[in-house]
Amino acid sequence: MGRTKNGKESIDGDALKELNGGAENGVGGDGEETALAMATIGQIKAKSRPGLLPRNGGGDPDDGEQRETWSGKVDFLLSVIGFAVDLANVWRFPYLCYKNGGGAFLVPYGVMLLVGGIPLFYMELALGQFNRKGAITCWGRLVPLFKGIGYAVVLIAFYVDFYYNVIIAWSLRFFFASFTDSLPWTHCSNAWNTPECQPFGFSNSTEAATVSNRTTAALAANITATATVASETRFASAASEYFNRYILELHKSEGIHDLGAIKWDMVLCLLAVYLICYFSLWKGISTSGKVVWFTALFPYAVLLILLVRGITLPGSAEGILYYLRPNFDCIYNAQVWVDAATQVFFSLGPGFGVLLAYASYNKYHNNVYKDALLTSFINSATSFVAGFVIFSVLGYMAHASGQSIQDVATEGPGLVFVVYPAAIATMPGSIFWALIFFMMLLTLGLDSSFGGSEAIITALSDEFPKIGRNREIFVAILFSLYFVVGIASCTQGGFYFFQLLDRYAAGYSILIAVLFESIAVSWIYGTERFCNDIKDMIGFAPGIYWRVCWKFVAPLFLLFIIIYGLIGHEPLSYEDYIYPAWANVLGWCIAGSSMIMIPLMAFYKLIVTKGTFRQRMKILTTPWRDQQMAVNGVTIEPAQVRLTHSDEGEEV
Repeated sequence: MGRTKNGKESIDGDALKELNGGAENGVGGDGEETALAMATIGQIKAKSRPGLLPRNGGGDPDDGEQRETWSGKVDFLLSVIGFAVDLANVWRFPYLCYKNGGGAFLVPYGVMLLVGGIPLFYMELALGQFNRKGAITCWGRLVPLFKGIGYAVVLIAFYVDFYYNVIIAWSLRFFFASFTDSLPWTHCSNAWNTPECQPFGFSNSTEAATVSNRTTAALAANITATATVASETRFASAASEYFNRYILELHKSEGIHDLGAIKWDMVLCLLAVYLICYFSLWKGISTSGKVVWFTALFPYAVLLILLVRGITLPGSAEGILYYLRPNFDCIYNAQVWVDAATQVFFSLGPGFGVLLAYASYNKYHNNVYKDALLTSFINSATSFVAGFVIFSVLGYMAHASGQSIQDVATEGPGLVFVVYPAAIATMPGSIFWALIFFMMLLTLGLDSSFGGSEAIITALSDEFPKIGRNREIFVAILFSLYFVVGIASCTQGGFYFFQLLDRYAAGYSILIAVLFESIAVSWIYGTERFCNDIKDMIGFAPGIYWRVCWKFVAPLFLLFIIIYGLIGHEPLSYEDYIYPAWANVLGWCIAGSSMIMIPLMAFYKLIVTKGTFRQRMKILTTPWRDQQMAVNGVTIEPAQVRLTHSDEGEEV
């Protein structure tokens, strides 16, 4: 270690070589990375730019490393929008708005969006574009001690894909079922119906009968069951029985210990989903960037059509009024703020490695700041507009059935697979409405699935180049594994397995991972350094607002969600079924398996790095690019590295 002119400790290249076995073995990174950096130095020297290393370890176009980029700016924007705008925008936000004070909910939602959601969203896009690597390599270069963050987020995305595509398979199954003269969830004469089945629109509130809908409500990606039970007589709607007794066949299973027989119709739908995903991703962004032109834009066309149709239905005005009527007393309720923060976080989707992966294929000087603001605004606006689409139809449903809005308003799969299908089945041209609605769900889900899979593929391809060179084979193996495990969700008790993964795979674990991300960037890598990185890309540095949010507000935002969620945590259940203790233990093991990657990788790095404990910590908290500069004789000050770019050359 050496000293700079102002007396601060700096990184000495000779010391780093000695502690790490020489530059040829790498410094705080892989030998392959160092070889790349050394080759890059030669290229820079050949251009008469002596003494400089790549500002991002090989990501800058000047580094000589070729990386695929988006064929057009719109491809990137549609991919990010498609990932962020998913099923939750349709089935969760409108219900939360209605439940938490109507229009007043926009106050806590807007606050959480501005101080937590958008800053984290912007941060991850900027990290990806600057480093131009997937999650594992990016974090290994940014803060080597926290390389485990990369492995953690990849593992979380891996777990999520095990069950998320099952929802898409349900949508595909409903889509195929809509090619008929009479929608099968409109009547009670099917083999799977019970004596309690009642067609929609024929029950009177005077009968004190309420349609029983098995629905789910997610908080921090946790699914908890809610059931509507009548005070005297209990009926089940035809749509409810179609989903529960025909699609899921849940009545034939006693619980998660009894998965029962495989539903081969659902297996075929799941296979079709993975085939779509494979041929959309096997060639990388060159194929997925074109597919999203349909999968990202089609839902907006359908939302517009459904909005126009919905507001013309009788009773729609009452539904919209329930959706928007403000109750400002609700904003004094802590749970409302938790709901807002949770919705903002999981809707924008930082922490899954998707934003980082997508942005890594941008051109280095792309204006990522404008991209972050534009895509986050579109995401929130979509959620708001979706509320009009949903509640106009719920108002119509309440009007037609003689019930109140409270009786039909719900969220989760119960909304899009029970309530909404039951409503559109009563409209003229119901076949058409069903087809475009389920195609919309299909495309909404596919975009998010593309993102999660691409995060894994990009991260592993960048960390292990052999995978990248054999992408088609790796993607085939990955999706084959997903498909085999996903068959468990295509059984008669598969919904219990689905619910377990949904509760534990990406709940608290992703929140904790992003908390570590925020700390690593703001407090170890340094807010000033990060802002200078952004300035080097787009020409201006983020202002004080962004710096305060990244360093203080965003970590508090995440802690708020985590602590409040843990305080209110309850064992997993579904309606009257209580999951056994071993199932909850299994769930926590799934959640913990991703989180443990952070301390495990930190411990491994400390073991393999030479020197005293203080020297190891110094090396492992210094960005890889700065270590390479020190190894090659450039004296730097770790706390402040500023790189300037000019036409004549570059200087430190």
